[in-house]
Amino acid sequence: MFKQWKKRLAAMTGTLTLTAVLIGPGVAPAYADEVTDQNTYRIVTLGDSLTVGYEPGMDMNSKPYGFVDRLYEQGLFHGRTEVTNLGIGGLKTDGLKHYIQAVVDERAITAEEMQPGLSGIDPRTKQIGAEAAKAKNVIAAADLITITIGGNDMMSLVSTVNTLSDEQLKAKMEELFKSYTDNVSSVITNLHSMNPEAAIVVADQYNPVPKIASEASYPKLLDAAGEFTKLVDSMADSFSSQGVDIKVAHVAKKFVGSELTMTHILKEDIHPNQYGYETIASVFAETIWGSYKNPPAQEQAQMRIMVKGQELNTPYKPILRDNLNYVAIQDIVNAVGATTKWDNKTSSATITYGDRTVVVTIGAKTVLVDGTAVPIDTPAFLHKVGKEDKAYVPLAVIVSGLGFDVQYSAKLRTAFINL
Repeated sequence: MFKQWKKRLAAMTGTLTLTAVLIGPGVAPAYADEVTDQNTYRIVTLGDSLTVGYEPGMDMNSKPYGFVDRLYEQGLFHGRTEVTNLGIGGLKTDGLKHYIQAVVDERAITAEEMQPGLSGIDPRTKQIGAEAAKAKNVIAAADLITITIGGNDMMSLVSTVNTLSDEQLKAKMEELFKSYTDNVSSVITNLHSMNPEAAIVVADQYNPVPKIASEASYPKLLDAAGEFTKLVDSMADSFSSQGVDIKVAHVAKKFVGSELTMTHILKEDIHPNQYGYETIASVFAETIWGSYKNPPAQEQAQMRIMVKGQELNTPYKPILRDNLNYVAIQDIVNAVGATTKWDNKTSSATITYGDRTVVVTIGAKTVLVDGTAVPIDTPAFLHKVGKEDKAYVPLAVIVSGLGFDVQYSAKLRTAFINL
Protein backbone atom coordinates (compact mmCIF):
# COMPACT_ATOMS: atom_id res chain seq x y z
CA MET A 1 0.00 0.00 0.00
CA PHE A 2 2.72 2.49 0.95
CA LYS A 3 4.54 2.01 -2.35
CA GLN A 4 1.49 3.41 -4.13
CA TRP A 5 1.28 6.33 -1.71
CA LYS A 6 5.04 6.83 -1.95
CA LYS A 7 4.75 7.28 -5.73
CA ARG A 8 1.93 9.74 -5.19
CA LEU A 9 3.93 11.62 -2.58
CA ALA A 10 6.89 11.86 -4.91
CA ALA A 11 4.64 13.65 -7.36
CA MET A 12 2.89 15.56 -4.60
CA THR A 13 6.01 16.78 -2.85
CA GLY A 14 5.82 19.80 -5.10
CA THR A 15 2.16 20.41 -4.40
CA LEU A 16 2.93 23.05 -1.83
CA THR A 17 5.92 24.17 -3.87
CA LEU A 18 5.00 23.42 -7.49
CA THR A 19 1.52 24.72 -8.13
CA ALA A 20 1.09 26.16 -11.61
CA VAL A 21 -0.71 29.30 -10.50
CA LEU A 22 -1.91 30.55 -7.16
CA ILE A 23 -3.97 33.59 -6.39
CA GLY A 24 -4.83 35.67 -3.41
CA PRO A 25 -7.41 38.32 -2.52
CA GLY A 26 -7.29 40.99 -5.19
CA VAL A 27 -4.69 38.91 -7.14
CA ALA A 28 -1.98 40.88 -5.36
CA PRO A 29 -2.17 42.94 -2.18
CA ALA A 30 -3.15 46.59 -2.23
CA TYR A 31 -1.21 48.93 0.04
CA ALA A 32 -2.64 52.04 1.66
CA ASP A 33 -0.37 55.09 1.32
CA GLU A 34 -1.50 56.47 4.66
CA VAL A 35 -3.16 54.91 7.68
CA THR A 36 -5.77 57.24 9.16
CA ASP A 37 -8.65 55.19 10.55
CA GLN A 38 -7.89 54.18 14.11
CA ASN A 39 -11.11 52.16 14.44
CA THR A 40 -9.93 49.46 12.05
CA TYR A 41 -8.40 46.21 13.30
CA ARG A 42 -5.64 45.49 10.78
CA ILE A 43 -4.42 41.99 10.04
CA VAL A 44 -1.39 41.09 7.93
CA THR A 45 -1.02 37.43 6.93
CA LEU A 46 2.32 35.93 5.91
CA GLY A 47 3.20 32.46 4.70
CA ASP A 48 2.87 29.94 1.93
CA SER A 49 -0.04 28.58 -0.12
CA LEU A 50 -2.03 27.84 3.05
CA THR A 51 -2.10 31.59 3.61
CA VAL A 52 -3.10 32.10 -0.02
CA GLY A 53 -5.96 29.62 0.43
CA TYR A 54 -4.99 27.38 -2.47
CA GLU A 55 -6.99 24.31 -3.50
CA PRO A 56 -6.34 22.07 -6.53
CA GLY A 57 -7.78 23.40 -9.78
CA MET A 58 -7.37 27.09 -8.94
CA ASP A 59 -6.01 29.53 -11.47
CA MET A 60 -5.61 33.29 -11.72
CA ASN A 61 -9.35 33.72 -12.21
CA SER A 62 -10.24 31.76 -9.07
CA LYS A 63 -11.17 33.37 -5.80
CA PRO A 64 -9.94 31.48 -2.75
CA TYR A 65 -11.94 30.98 0.41
CA GLY A 66 -9.25 29.84 2.78
CA PHE A 67 -8.53 30.40 6.45
CA VAL A 68 -7.47 34.02 5.89
CA ASP A 69 -10.79 34.89 4.25
CA ARG A 70 -12.60 33.30 7.17
CA LEU A 71 -10.33 35.10 9.63
CA TYR A 72 -11.39 38.38 8.02
CA GLU A 73 -15.04 37.44 8.56
CA GLN A 74 -14.34 36.53 12.16
CA GLY A 75 -12.73 39.92 12.68
CA LEU A 76 -15.87 41.63 11.37
CA PHE A 77 -17.85 40.04 14.21
CA HIS A 78 -15.69 42.11 16.57
CA GLY A 79 -15.39 45.38 14.64
CA ARG A 80 -14.19 47.03 11.45
CA THR A 81 -11.47 44.79 10.02
CA GLU A 82 -8.96 44.99 7.19
CA VAL A 83 -6.71 42.17 5.93
CA THR A 84 -3.60 42.37 3.77
CA ASN A 85 -2.74 38.89 2.50
CA LEU A 86 0.95 38.57 1.67
CA GLY A 87 0.88 34.78 1.27
CA ILE A 88 3.04 33.34 -1.51
CA GLY A 89 2.57 29.88 -2.97
CA GLY A 90 5.62 27.65 -2.62
CA LEU A 91 7.29 29.84 -0.01
CA LYS A 92 9.77 28.27 2.40
CA THR A 93 11.09 29.69 5.64
CA ASP A 94 14.26 31.08 4.04
CA GLY A 95 12.13 32.74 1.33
CA LEU A 96 10.00 34.41 3.99
CA LYS A 97 13.15 35.52 5.82
CA HIS A 98 14.55 37.11 2.66
CA TYR A 99 11.25 38.84 1.88
CA ILE A 100 10.83 40.31 5.37
CA GLN A 101 14.44 41.51 5.34
CA ALA A 102 13.70 43.34 2.08
CA VAL A 103 10.65 44.89 3.74
CA VAL A 104 12.80 46.08 6.66
CA ASP A 105 15.36 47.52 4.21
CA GLU A 106 12.56 49.12 2.16
CA ARG A 107 13.88 47.68 -1.07
CA ALA A 108 12.47 45.61 -3.88
CA ILE A 109 13.34 41.92 -4.07
CA THR A 110 13.01 39.63 -7.07
CA ALA A 111 11.30 36.27 -6.88
CA GLU A 112 14.62 34.51 -7.48
CA GLU A 113 16.34 36.54 -4.75
CA MET A 114 13.53 35.63 -2.41
CA GLN A 115 13.75 31.93 -3.22
CA PRO A 116 15.19 30.13 -6.27
CA GLY A 117 12.43 28.81 -8.54
CA LEU A 118 9.68 30.79 -6.82
CA SER A 119 8.83 32.84 -9.92
CA GLY A 120 7.52 29.72 -11.63
CA ILE A 121 5.28 28.76 -8.71
CA ASP A 122 3.29 31.85 -7.81
CA PRO A 123 3.07 34.55 -10.52
CA ARG A 124 2.14 37.18 -7.91
CA THR A 125 5.57 36.89 -6.29
CA LYS A 126 7.12 39.37 -8.74
CA GLN A 127 4.69 42.12 -7.79
CA ILE A 128 4.78 41.35 -4.07
CA GLY A 129 8.57 41.46 -4.13
CA ALA A 130 8.65 44.66 -6.19
CA GLU A 131 6.39 46.37 -3.63
CA ALA A 132 8.20 45.09 -0.55
CA ALA A 133 9.00 48.64 0.55
CA LYS A 134 5.27 49.48 0.66
CA ALA A 135 4.63 46.52 2.93
CA LYS A 136 6.67 48.13 5.71
CA ASN A 137 3.99 50.72 6.51
CA VAL A 138 1.29 48.04 6.37
CA ILE A 139 3.17 45.81 8.81
CA ALA A 140 3.97 48.79 11.05
CA ALA A 141 0.24 49.59 11.28
CA ALA A 142 -0.93 46.01 11.87
CA ASP A 143 -2.69 44.97 15.05
CA LEU A 144 -2.18 41.29 14.23
CA ILE A 145 0.32 39.35 12.10
CA THR A 146 -0.23 35.68 11.32
CA ILE A 147 2.41 33.27 10.00
CA THR A 148 1.86 29.88 8.38
CA ILE A 149 5.21 28.62 7.13
CA GLY A 150 7.29 25.45 7.19
CA GLY A 151 5.17 23.02 5.21
CA ASN A 152 7.36 23.27 2.13
CA ASP A 153 10.50 22.79 4.24
CA MET A 154 9.01 19.64 5.80
CA MET A 155 7.86 18.01 2.55
CA SER A 156 11.29 16.43 2.00
CA LEU A 157 10.78 14.59 5.28
CA VAL A 158 7.28 13.44 4.31
CA SER A 159 8.44 11.95 1.03
CA THR A 160 11.49 10.12 2.44
CA VAL A 161 10.42 9.10 5.96
CA ASN A 162 10.01 5.43 5.06
CA THR A 163 13.49 5.20 3.53
CA LEU A 164 15.35 6.64 6.50
CA SER A 165 16.72 4.79 9.47
CA ASP A 166 15.82 6.10 12.92
CA GLU A 167 19.21 7.80 13.18
CA GLN A 168 18.88 9.32 9.71
CA LEU A 169 15.35 10.50 10.49
CA LYS A 170 16.52 12.13 13.71
CA ALA A 171 19.39 13.87 11.90
CA LYS A 172 17.06 15.04 9.14
CA MET A 173 14.60 16.46 11.65
CA GLU A 174 17.35 18.25 13.57
CA GLU A 175 18.57 19.81 10.32
CA LEU A 176 15.07 20.96 9.32
CA PHE A 177 14.22 22.22 12.78
CA LYS A 178 17.43 24.26 13.03
CA SER A 179 16.75 25.84 9.65
CA TYR A 180 13.16 26.62 10.68
CA THR A 181 14.24 28.12 14.01
CA ASP A 182 16.94 30.31 12.44
CA ASN A 183 14.73 31.57 9.62
CA VAL A 184 11.51 32.14 11.56
CA SER A 185 13.35 33.71 14.50
CA SER A 186 14.81 36.21 12.04
CA VAL A 187 11.32 36.89 10.65
CA ILE A 188 9.76 37.44 14.10
CA THR A 189 12.66 39.64 15.22
CA ASN A 190 12.26 41.84 12.16
CA LEU A 191 8.47 41.98 12.47
CA HIS A 192 8.77 43.04 16.10
CA SER A 193 11.33 45.70 15.19
CA MET A 194 8.90 47.17 12.65
CA ASN A 195 5.90 46.91 14.95
CA PRO A 196 6.57 46.23 18.64
CA GLU A 197 2.85 46.49 19.46
CA ALA A 198 1.50 43.91 17.01
CA ALA A 199 0.31 40.52 18.21
CA ILE A 200 1.90 37.64 16.30
CA VAL A 201 0.27 34.22 15.86
CA VAL A 202 2.33 31.39 14.37
CA ALA A 203 0.82 28.07 13.29
CA ASP A 204 2.40 24.67 13.73
CA GLN A 205 2.28 22.12 10.89
CA TYR A 206 -0.18 19.30 10.38
CA ASN A 207 0.82 15.90 9.02
CA PRO A 208 -0.93 15.66 5.62
CA VAL A 209 -0.47 11.92 5.09
CA PRO A 210 -3.23 9.58 6.36
CA LYS A 211 -2.67 6.36 8.23
CA ILE A 212 -3.70 4.41 5.14
CA ALA A 213 -0.35 5.41 3.60
CA SER A 214 1.58 3.14 5.92
CA GLU A 215 1.14 1.70 9.38
CA ALA A 216 4.88 2.20 9.90
CA SER A 217 5.36 5.74 8.57
CA TYR A 218 2.19 7.31 10.00
CA PRO A 219 3.34 7.27 13.65
CA LYS A 220 6.75 8.59 12.56
CA LEU A 221 5.13 11.53 10.80
CA LEU A 222 2.86 12.15 13.77
CA ASP A 223 5.91 12.15 16.04
CA ALA A 224 7.65 14.58 13.68
CA ALA A 225 4.60 16.87 13.71
CA GLY A 226 4.50 16.65 17.49
CA GLU A 227 8.17 17.56 17.78
CA PHE A 228 7.58 20.44 15.40
CA THR A 229 4.78 21.74 17.64
CA LYS A 230 7.10 21.58 20.65
CA LEU A 231 9.69 23.52 18.64
CA VAL A 232 7.20 26.26 17.74
CA ASP A 233 5.92 26.43 21.34
CA SER A 234 9.48 26.71 22.66
CA MET A 235 10.35 29.44 20.17
CA ALA A 236 7.18 31.37 21.07
CA ASP A 237 7.95 31.04 24.78
CA SER A 238 11.43 32.42 24.18
CA PHE A 239 10.12 35.47 22.30
CA SER A 240 7.36 35.98 24.83
CA SER A 241 9.94 36.18 27.61
CA GLN A 242 11.53 39.03 25.62
CA GLY A 243 8.28 41.00 25.56
CA VAL A 244 6.95 39.90 22.18
CA ASP A 245 3.17 39.39 22.08
CA ILE A 246 3.21 35.98 20.42
CA LYS A 247 0.96 32.92 20.48
CA VAL A 248 0.82 29.57 18.70
CA ALA A 249 -2.20 28.39 16.72
CA HIS A 250 -2.18 24.63 17.37
CA VAL A 251 -3.52 23.42 14.06
CA ALA A 252 -1.71 20.08 13.85
CA LYS A 253 -3.69 18.23 16.52
CA LYS A 254 -6.97 19.01 14.76
CA PHE A 255 -5.86 17.07 11.67
CA VAL A 256 -4.73 13.91 13.46
CA GLY A 257 -6.85 11.01 12.25
CA SER A 258 -8.82 13.31 9.91
CA GLU A 259 -6.27 13.81 7.16
CA LEU A 260 -8.53 12.22 4.54
CA THR A 261 -11.51 14.41 5.42
CA MET A 262 -9.61 17.68 5.89
CA THR A 263 -7.29 17.63 2.86
CA HIS A 264 -7.37 16.89 -0.86
CA ILE A 265 -5.12 13.88 -0.34
CA LEU A 266 -7.45 11.62 -2.35
CA LYS A 267 -6.88 14.00 -5.28
CA GLU A 268 -3.16 13.61 -4.72
CA ASP A 269 -2.88 17.07 -3.18
CA ILE A 270 -2.06 17.77 0.45
CA HIS A 271 -3.69 21.19 0.74
CA PRO A 272 -6.69 21.57 3.05
CA ASN A 273 -10.17 21.34 1.62
CA GLN A 274 -12.92 23.69 2.76
CA TYR A 275 -13.42 21.69 5.96
CA GLY A 276 -9.70 21.86 6.61
CA TYR A 277 -9.48 25.60 6.01
CA GLU A 278 -12.46 26.20 8.27
CA THR A 279 -10.75 24.12 10.95
CA ILE A 280 -7.56 26.19 10.63
CA ALA A 281 -9.59 29.40 10.80
CA SER A 282 -11.37 28.20 13.93
CA VAL A 283 -8.04 27.49 15.66
CA PHE A 284 -6.72 30.94 14.75
CA ALA A 285 -9.94 32.67 15.83
CA GLU A 286 -9.99 30.86 19.17
CA THR A 287 -6.33 31.76 19.69
CA ILE A 288 -6.94 35.41 18.85
CA TRP A 289 -10.45 36.14 20.14
CA GLY A 290 -11.25 33.12 22.27
CA SER A 291 -14.10 31.92 20.06
CA TYR A 292 -15.12 31.06 16.50
CA LYS A 293 -18.47 32.20 15.13
CA ASN A 294 -20.04 29.39 13.10
CA PRO A 295 -21.87 30.12 9.83
CA PRO A 296 -25.69 30.09 10.05
CA ALA A 297 -27.54 26.88 9.25
CA GLN A 298 -27.93 26.29 5.52
CA GLU A 299 -31.71 26.30 5.82
CA GLN A 300 -31.63 29.84 7.22
CA ALA A 301 -32.84 31.96 4.31
CA GLN A 302 -32.82 35.40 5.90
CA MET A 303 -29.74 37.57 5.88
CA ARG A 304 -28.11 38.02 9.27
CA ILE A 305 -27.11 41.53 10.37
CA MET A 306 -24.35 42.13 12.92
CA VAL A 307 -24.20 45.64 14.34
CA LYS A 308 -21.05 46.43 16.33
CA GLY A 309 -20.67 42.73 17.15
CA GLN A 310 -24.30 42.16 18.16
CA GLU A 311 -26.82 40.33 16.00
CA LEU A 312 -29.84 42.40 15.04
CA ASN A 313 -32.93 40.45 16.10
CA THR A 314 -36.20 41.98 14.94
CA PRO A 315 -39.60 40.85 13.60
CA TYR A 316 -39.01 43.21 10.67
CA LYS A 317 -36.79 40.93 8.62
CA PRO A 318 -34.35 42.21 5.99
CA ILE A 319 -35.57 42.09 2.39
CA LEU A 320 -33.52 41.37 -0.73
CA ARG A 321 -34.76 43.32 -3.75
CA ASP A 322 -32.88 43.86 -7.03
CA ASN A 323 -29.73 42.45 -5.40
CA LEU A 324 -29.84 45.08 -2.65
CA ASN A 325 -30.45 44.39 1.00
CA TYR A 326 -33.17 46.51 2.60
CA VAL A 327 -33.88 46.96 6.29
CA ALA A 328 -36.51 48.75 8.32
CA ILE A 329 -35.31 52.29 9.09
CA GLN A 330 -36.18 52.19 12.77
CA ASP A 331 -34.31 48.92 13.31
CA ILE A 332 -31.04 50.36 12.01
CA VAL A 333 -31.55 53.67 13.78
CA ASN A 334 -32.02 51.91 17.10
CA ALA A 335 -29.15 49.49 16.49
CA VAL A 336 -26.50 52.10 15.69
CA GLY A 337 -27.74 54.65 18.22
CA ALA A 338 -28.91 57.25 15.70
CA THR A 339 -32.06 59.40 15.81
CA THR A 340 -34.79 59.77 13.20
CA LYS A 341 -37.57 62.17 12.38
CA TRP A 342 -40.43 61.20 10.04
CA ASP A 343 -42.17 63.81 7.83
CA ASN A 344 -45.63 62.66 6.72
CA LYS A 345 -45.94 65.46 4.17
CA THR A 346 -42.86 64.45 2.22
CA SER A 347 -42.86 60.75 3.19
CA SER A 348 -39.26 61.11 4.23
CA ALA A 349 -37.10 60.17 7.20
CA THR A 350 -34.24 62.35 8.43
CA ILE A 351 -31.64 60.21 10.22
CA THR A 352 -28.90 61.79 12.30
CA TYR A 353 -25.78 60.26 13.82
CA GLY A 354 -23.21 62.64 15.27
CA ASP A 355 -22.60 65.32 12.67
CA ARG A 356 -23.92 63.22 9.79
CA THR A 357 -27.42 63.38 8.34
CA VAL A 358 -29.14 61.13 5.81
CA VAL A 359 -32.56 61.95 4.37
CA VAL A 360 -34.49 59.09 2.78
CA THR A 361 -37.68 59.71 0.79
CA ILE A 362 -40.04 56.89 -0.13
CA GLY A 363 -39.94 56.32 -3.89
CA ALA A 364 -37.03 58.71 -4.54
CA LYS A 365 -34.08 57.51 -6.63
CA THR A 366 -31.63 59.49 -4.53
CA VAL A 367 -30.91 59.93 -0.82
CA LEU A 368 -29.43 63.07 0.69
CA VAL A 369 -26.17 62.44 2.54
CA ASP A 370 -25.13 65.60 4.37
CA GLY A 371 -27.06 67.58 1.77
CA THR A 372 -25.59 65.81 -1.26
CA ALA A 373 -27.85 63.72 -3.48
CA VAL A 374 -26.58 60.14 -3.84
CA PRO A 375 -28.20 58.00 -6.58
CA ILE A 376 -29.55 54.59 -5.62
CA ASP A 377 -30.57 51.76 -7.93
CA THR A 378 -33.93 51.20 -6.28
CA PRO A 379 -35.74 53.57 -3.92
CA ALA A 380 -36.92 53.12 -0.36
CA PHE A 381 -40.40 51.65 -0.06
CA LEU A 382 -43.15 50.88 2.42
CA HIS A 383 -43.53 47.22 3.33
CA LYS A 384 -46.42 45.82 5.32
CA VAL A 385 -45.45 43.66 8.28
CA GLY A 386 -48.56 42.39 10.00
CA LYS A 387 -50.77 45.47 10.37
CA GLU A 388 -47.89 47.94 10.15
CA ASP A 389 -46.34 49.73 7.19
CA LYS A 390 -42.60 49.92 7.69
CA ALA A 391 -40.23 52.09 5.67
CA TYR A 392 -37.44 49.95 4.19
CA VAL A 393 -34.18 51.50 3.02
CA PRO A 394 -31.07 50.19 1.24
CA LEU A 395 -28.77 49.00 4.01
CA ALA A 396 -25.41 49.94 2.48
CA VAL A 397 -26.45 53.44 1.46
CA ILE A 398 -28.05 54.42 4.74
CA VAL A 399 -25.38 52.99 7.03
CA SER A 400 -22.34 54.12 5.04
CA GLY A 401 -23.97 57.55 4.77
CA LEU A 402 -23.94 57.71 8.56
CA GLY A 403 -20.21 56.95 8.59
CA PHE A 404 -20.33 53.25 9.38
CA ASP A 405 -18.43 50.51 7.57
CA VAL A 406 -20.64 47.91 5.86
CA GLN A 407 -19.32 44.56 4.67
CA TYR A 408 -21.34 41.65 3.34
CA SER A 409 -20.27 38.01 3.35
CA ALA A 410 -22.20 35.93 0.86
CA LYS A 411 -20.74 32.76 2.40
CA LEU A 412 -22.09 33.65 5.83
CA ARG A 413 -25.16 35.49 4.46
CA THR A 414 -24.25 38.15 6.97
CA ALA A 415 -23.94 41.94 6.79
CA PHE A 416 -21.45 43.48 9.23
CA ILE A 417 -21.96 47.07 10.40
CA ASN A 418 -19.11 48.60 12.38
CA LEU A 419 -17.84 52.06 13.32
